[in-house]
Amino acid sequence: MEEKKSWQQNDLWEKEIDFLKSIINQTSLVETTKWGGIVYTYKDKNVIGVGGFKSYFGIWFFNGVFLKDKANLLVSGNETTKALRQMRFNSLAEVDEKTVLTYIKEAIELEEKGLKHKPEKSPLVLSEYFETFLNADKAIKEAFETFSLTKKKEFAEYIDTAKQEQTKLTRLEKIKPMILEGIGLNDKYRK
Repeated sequence: MEEKKSWQQNDLWEKEIDFLKSIINQTSLVETTKWGGIVYTYKDKNVIGVGGFKSYFGIWFFNGVFLKDKANLLVSGNETTKALRQMRFNSLAEVDEKTVLTYIKEAIELEEKGLKHKPEKSPLVLSEYFETFLNADKAIKEAFETFSLTKKKEFAEYIDTAKQEQTKLTRLEKIKPMILEGIGLNDKYRK
């Protein structure tokens, strides 16, 4: 027997999810499984997901922040999900097929236009300890400045998360040659 892929932990919403899928199947979206759940894509880009949870079932729109939401149905999952919006239901009676289809078609149009939410980059914050280290050697400071924001943050975090002074010193000695050679702290894990 083929295992059903879904985020839901029970069969509570099986009929409801099948109904949502029947609406989605009226579009050009392609069903796939990602992260253990049902995701629909358009030209290999994630557009919507479908699933059931303890108290609701629904559809989430990966770029839902751009949807017009004329029916005022969308909610933000939490404050960390900037672009994602959810359409939650508690019963089949709440699902208006025509309205859901309108939202899905708009989401496809947004994908066609290439509209994407760009996450805000947090600024680089260097501790006084790490800044003193960088300022002590001009060559290290100049080499450090050539790294991307992400790599700079990785170095800073590596030093600043050490609790003991000796650990910080040991880590500084480790990263000195890496910085001078232009090697990021986690480059060996990147492809």
